[in-house]
Amino acid sequence: MAGSLEEQIAELEAELVKTPYNKATSKHIGRVKAKIAKLRDEAVNRAMKSGGGGEGYSVKKSGDATAVLVGFPSTGKSTLLNKLTGTDSAVAAYAFTTLTVVPGALEHKGAKIQLLDIPGLIAGAAMGKGRGKEVIGVVRSADIIIILVDVFNERHVEVLLKELYDAGIRINVPKPDITIKKSSVGGIRLAAVGTLDLDIDDVRSILSESKMMNADVLIRGNASQDDLIDALQGNRVYVPAFIAVNKVDLVDKERYLEIEHDIAARFANPPIMISAHAGYHMEELKDAIYDCLGFMRVYLKPQSGEADLEEPLIIRTGSTVETVCTKLHRDFVRRFRYARIWGDSVKHGGQRVGLTHPLLDGDILTIIIEH
Repeated sequence: MAGSLEEQIAELEAELVKTPYNKATSKHIGRVKAKIAKLRDEAVNRAMKSGGGGEGYSVKKSGDATAVLVGFPSTGKSTLLNKLTGTDSAVAAYAFTTLTVVPGALEHKGAKIQLLDIPGLIAGAAMGKGRGKEVIGVVRSADIIIILVDVFNERHVEVLLKELYDAGIRINVPKPDITIKKSSVGGIRLAAVGTLDLDIDDVRSILSESKMMNADVLIRGNASQDDLIDALQGNRVYVPAFIAVNKVDLVDKERYLEIEHDIAARFANPPIMISAHAGYHMEELKDAIYDCLGFMRVYLKPQSGEADLEEPLIIRTGSTVETVCTKLHRDFVRRFRYARIWGDSVKHGGQRVGLTHPLLDGDILTIIIEH
């Protein structure tokens, strides 16, 4: 197939569109999808290497988590950053040739969240257009993505999601549990835990695109062709995200509801409707950022004193006593004896627990270590 990588990708995508999906075409579709994924990764890697190389621009992470604002130019990202964090972008700018990433610090419910305003994403950013490689590099390292559009350009959501997808960023989906181990003989062997829609022929055709003829594939839970291709490429990141629609003060109630309903219908979750300029729904947006990050608060209590209910320790949902020990001091795990907990994660107040005990929001915790 001749032509540039972009032309080859476009040709294969057109072939996918006109190929009806059924049992007979499944293998062919899988192979075409795998070919597109390889070419796209090649194009992205080429863009990353051109004009400076590396993974692009990165900002030193700070706080409990990092959220990044992704949108087209002029959707109000800078205004929103200033409203949420009090950042003066002219003062706090990090310059990198023509790219500026502006960090701000948002404090909410005891959490310190680093908020990054990046230059507007444009169509083709994943392929390196418009400083795309640096922008995508910052987005890939974020803990959550806030997709920002405005009331005049709400259809940009599809373009933004496609750019993120093309750059190997998977939004609001768990990482598939797929293990692929190359072997020297035996062909392709497939083992599945649970019900699986893929069959061995699909798996063979996808792996053959990467010249893999002998391998053991283990899939836990269901998986699609796309999931298998992602696992094969091995460079995908899985990031939670939500959509915010800015400038809602500039349309009437009827249009406001129409946009809200339209986005909710197409993307499963309703957007947060905001006006950064007017300060509308800023608290709701802060709550959405906090919730999307999966934060919870635990409170520390000295062995013979009152719990500090003013300054919670911010940890992620699913954390254990060991998570807290690690966050407090690197020696705490090694010197740990036991912990006592008051809260919803235990049956009775002051219950004695070990390092692996899972915590719940609002728990009060005393850690006993060897001195």
